[in-house]
Amino acid sequence: MADWSAQQYLKFEDQRTRPARDLLAQVPLAGARRVFDLGCGPGNSTELLVARFPNAEVVGVDSSPDMLRQARERLPGQSFVEADLVEWAAPADADLLYSNATFQWVPDHLPVLKRLLAGLREGGVLAVQMPDNMDEPSHALMRDVARDGPWAAKLESAHIARASLPDVGVYYDELKPLCRQFDIWHTVYEHPLDGAAAIVEWVRGTGLRPFIDSLLPEQRGVYLADYTARLATAYPLRHDGKCLLAFPRLFMVAMR
Repeated sequence: MADWSAQQYLKFEDQRTRPARDLLAQVPLAGARRVFDLGCGPGNSTELLVARFPNAEVVGVDSSPDMLRQARERLPGQSFVEADLVEWAAPADADLLYSNATFQWVPDHLPVLKRLLAGLREGGVLAVQMPDNMDEPSHALMRDVARDGPWAAKLESAHIARASLPDVGVYYDELKPLCRQFDIWHTVYEHPLDGAAAIVEWVRGTGLRPFIDSLLPEQRGVYLADYTARLATAYPLRHDGKCLLAFPRLFMVAMR
């Protein structure tokens, strides 16, 4: 799969950043010295952390060179590190490990979360938000179009590029014993977008990538036309010409 595109991701920056703000609002720390933004992307979430903890050392961590390039341009005074979260380890004095919409892309991420949480000092916080939308039409239709077209064999592996999240009870049973305080909840955002084409643009930078990156240009056009037509049926236009993209997200805040 090609590198992430910061430009594509930022087309919906305000709406994508809203869950990051909501996650940060629930972090139970009055202050912090060392903060790490895991999967910092283009730096929009890092910017929130810098504003919340102005006296802290805030470090962004991401595996995408393009995302890190954008983050460094956005926040030239901050530190950013290229790393794979499967292997990355936090320093012992970290106060906050914060992650907005990243761990859903980390295969078998629960052991990684357990390792990061267990490594925190007492009073340290792990705060995580992940999309929980694999059963929404926006994503189910990607798989339907992949199975129905002449590209079915080529896109078979794309179906498992990102798996559905475990049940909330699994996270609770695995993470709660490692911390003194653990909150977990879902929020469903309703994003007003300019029709099916706007939904395609939204997911083009995230969930749609494993599907279209594998196709030849001429196949990609046919795939996207079919996908867009199905989205138009699943997301009817409202009175103002916009459609509502329902977007469930899972939040977890754990204090060691």
